[in-house]
Amino acid sequence: MISVLDTHEARQTVFPVSVAFYHEAGRLGLIGEEVELLEGVLFKKMAKSPLHQSLARKLQRLLESLLPSGFFVDRECPITCSRSEPEPDVAVFAGTIEDYEHAHPTTAELVIEIAISTQQRDRSKAAIYSEAGVKEYWLIEPESRSVVLYQAPGVAGYGSQTTFTAAQEMRSSLFPEFALRLETLLV
Repeated sequence: MISVLDTHEARQTVFPVSVAFYHEAGRLGLIGEEVELLEGVLFKKMAKSPLHQSLARKLQRLLESLLPSGFFVDRECPITCSRSEPEPDVAVFAGTIEDYEHAHPTTAELVIEIAISTQQRDRSKAAIYSEAGVKEYWLIEPESRSVVLYQAPGVAGYGSQTTFTAAQEMRSSLFPEFALRLETLLV
């Protein structure tokens, strides 16, 4: 069965939604928290599996124990970009929680997405995160037992992309204390 969005013609005629419209529609209750704005299009969020939630919790705890002062960790916190408002599974932000009482962050130091059934969508978020100036993007793919590390953000995307197997240790260049072997989280 072909979906209406499977055709190039249909994708070219989708009505784009601005971030301001997205916020106002949310405020008015026209859309709920089950959607995410990516490149001007509303996407239904996927249900989170127990594995997804477990990995996100473990990563949040690990990061919180290692971060220097002046940074904080949050889960599913919106990042307001020019045409998107992704909600990464785990993110590290500069500053304090109080700095964002009146507006969502517009960038992050580190973003982690856990792709269990959303690999393609999460890979495409690399362009959004790069444009927003997110310094590191970690895409964890438990099914393939790999992690893709994106670094060196720029207008044309990330300048560096490295794939690690579950047995390999990867280390954040921003927070060197944050090192990880995926296999230790998948136990």
